[in-house]
Amino acid sequence: MIISASNVKINFEYFPSTSKDATFVFLLHGFTGSSNDWNEIIPQLSKNFSYVAVDLIGHGKSDSLSDVDNYTASALVEQLDEVFHHFTKNKFFLVGYSMGGRAALSYAVKFPEKLAGLILESTSAGITDEKLREERILHDEQVIEILEKKSLEEFFKFWMSQDLFASLKNLPEEKVRQSQISKVKCQKIGLINSLKGFGTGVMPPLHNKLNSIKCKILLITGELDSKFTQLNSELSKSFPSANHVVAKNAGHNVHLEKAEEFTKITLEFLNQF
Repeated sequence: MIISASNVKINFEYFPSTSKDATFVFLLHGFTGSSNDWNEIIPQLSKNFSYVAVDLIGHGKSDSLSDVDNYTASALVEQLDEVFHHFTKNKFFLVGYSMGGRAALSYAVKFPEKLAGLILESTSAGITDEKLREERILHDEQVIEILEKKSLEEFFKFWMSQDLFASLKNLPEEKVRQSQISKVKCQKIGLINSLKGFGTGVMPPLHNKLNSIKCKILLITGELDSKFTQLNSELSKSFPSANHVVAKNAGHNVHLEKAEEFTKITLEFLNQF
């Protein structure tokens, strides 16, 4: 289903609870992903909540516009706020993976009062060091060049061959193939502008605003993803109320690699409320 948010058509998949007063849980995918990425997770979660999986701009069935201004952190936050408000005026939970986690965190620092809880999987709060920011921007420019020159199939082979996703080799071949089938439906301009407008190097770093998020926060990383596990170990200290859980034998994409464990960890968090 599609709604217009800040003049951008945003697609979402809605999984309502049988209870009309159920609290909402919104889920945001990572770069090159879509709302389909949560298909294995949502049916295993509690029926006491209503779930909405959102296609971020430039991904899935949402608009892939040519103007980069539609992809910035501030633009993403406004789009998401309109989507969330479409469903509920009450407090809700927000789940974000990787890029979707950065979007969720960007939203949380602007609207902390709207959140009942926040779940961040393999997420960063941006980069504060100027040299490292410049290096990341340069890296993303090189990724954009590959995107422009190669077919989407070739690009995704390159993207998934990065060390960050090395543990995906442990998954059944069919599961990886199904994940890639969904990805090749993306449009190049959407992916390119997502990197230009909301890459880790260009997004405004959030570290000095994290203490404003008063709700309970769950950070999830995979033990095989040493970079993000270390990063989140430090990040957890920046929030008033945060718990960091490390999933065994999982890499960057915990919900794909260890769906059952991810679901268990998520349910334990949601059932506190």
